[in-house]
Amino acid sequence: MTENSSSSISRRALLGAFAATALTAAPTFSHAAGFLRGGGDIRRIRMYSGRTGERLDTIYWVEGKYIKDAVKEVNAFMRDWRTNDVIDIDIRTIDIMAAAHNLMDVSEPYMMLSGYRSPKTNAMLRSRSRGVAKNSLHMQGKAADLRLSSRSVNQMAKAAAACRAGGVGRYSGSNFVHMDCGPVRTWGR
Repeated sequence: MTENSSSSISRRALLGAFAATALTAAPTFSHAAGFLRGGGDIRRIRMYSGRTGERLDTIYWVEGKYIKDAVKEVNAFMRDWRTNDVIDIDIRTIDIMAAAHNLMDVSEPYMMLSGYRSPKTNAMLRSRSRGVAKNSLHMQGKAADLRLSSRSVNQMAKAAAACRAGGVGRYSGSNFVHMDCGPVRTWGR
């Protein structure tokens, strides 16, 4: 009986030690959306803008830490190009974009159609299209409209939805996918 008891304790101790080791060895994602599949230990975002001619190819996160200067570059790149207004883009949106890109296994940069939108720009676009939300997450720096020539809208949307981290809209008629860090939901065809 004593042998079973000590054997039982050693199993518990072994399991406890294993659990402690697993927790200690697990990567930490403080301040990062580590739950995103495809995020990786290094996060990179590649985009270009047909509107401004600018290109962005930057590593913005390494082993659990965001690189401030790289994030500032992303903020500037995703500005409202009509007004030149820049705000802090919600880092969760950037993480979703990067994770979806990794899941698609492409080297082609995203073509960014829309990142941040000032209230003035959003109102103007809304007056021209029923598809623009009055309280768009673009105005909070929480959304991006993206396109890839090497992937279909469906392929892009499936990759973004696989992250289970925000909203994914399919706009097949306009050939782009909306990605945001709002509630998890999907829409469009």
